[in-house]
Amino acid sequence: MFTYIGLMKFTDQGVQAAKDTTKRATAAKALAEKHGVNMREIFWTMGEYDLVCVIESEDEQALAAFNLAVAMQGMVRSQSMRAYPSSEMNQILAKLP
Repeated sequence: MFTYIGLMKFTDQGVQAAKDTTKRATAAKALAEKHGVNMREIFWTMGEYDLVCVIESEDEQALAAFNLAVAMQGMVRSQSMRAYPSSEMNQILAKLP
């Protein structure tokens, strides 16, 4: 299972439709499922980013396709970061000299 952290900022279009942000999040979760992706958590945040998501999938190409599908809607711009749980991090550390 691959885990990613998604950092998102509203576009001008997204800000203008801010009242629908929770409805769009529900639609995004459904879109994720169609791509074989699980949006485990969605948080609305204050500061540099407007939303933070925890996204999981067994297929990184499905994650990439989902990210592109969301971007094509024009409401948010995102940045994704691969996230490692401690079990995976321990495997990585075991490879160090």
